[in-house]
Amino acid sequence: MDPRESILQISEAMNQAILGQQTVVERLLIALLADGHVLLEGLPGTAKTRSIKTLSGLIESSFSRIQFTPDLLPSDVTGSEIYREQNATFEFQPGPVFGNLILADEINRAPAKVQSSLLEAMEERQVTVAGETHRLPDLFLVLATQNPI
Repeated sequence: MDPRESILQISEAMNQAILGQQTVVERLLIALLADGHVLLEGLPGTAKTRSIKTLSGLIESSFSRIQFTPDLLPSDVTGSEIYREQNATFEFQPGPVFGNLILADEINRAPAKVQSSLLEAMEERQVTVAGETHRLPDLFLVLATQNPI
């Protein structure tokens, strides 16, 4: 099967799973092919979460959901250094941003520092924690959502 047929097959499967959201499906597939990201604004219940979960299942990739809230910290997104008592060292514990397809839900609710940590990941495909840089997976797509204010 050639790449065009594969994309058409994924599009068809997504449109069957998510009724009435052809534009969302199209934008997700464009972002996937263009190695980019998507910001969707929509009311609750418009299949934003379902769309990215469906795409993740169809392309057999890992999925992470980050619920953005006013009390979220950058380390909740990127990960942090964890102290290991056994060998008296710090070890990096990756955060949810290390998945392939990331749902950044209600991104507008998060503080600017948290949004900035996600922007570094989106732009540079890496995160910096405690002065150390960690590469993200080659397949990395963020679907950021926000509800209308």
